[in-house]
Amino acid sequence: MMNVEEIRDYCLKKPCVTESTPFDEVTLVFKVCEKMFALVPLDELGCKIALKCDPEEAIRLREQYPDAVVPAWHFNKKHWNSVIVGRAPGRRQVEQWIDDSYQLVVAGLSRKQKELLKQANG
Repeated sequence: MMNVEEIRDYCLKKPCVTESTPFDEVTLVFKVCEKMFALVPLDELGCKIALKCDPEEAIRLREQYPDAVVPAWHFNKKHWNSVIVGRAPGRRQVEQWIDDSYQLVVAGLSRKQKELLKQANG
């Protein structure tokens, strides 16, 4: 299973990702080109991560993994899931969900932002 540091490292390896705590001192927020794709509350028991998700996929994941994937608290539940990492089906699956969230946000970026991201990738 992944811990908070491993999730943080995984998110920060992605192009143009920044980390901040804009809401409070205990919630890490990861953004790509200033758009949120992941949040990790540091004051929760166990490791959780809120991730953006395609609405249909969000419902499917909640049904398939009811102990691990739930609607994200304080977010639009149509577009955000919370993953209880210790109950997820494995590290690779959590990484895939992070990747999906990142890609969903990148797909919604403006043409200019996508060009900057492309330049950052070399």
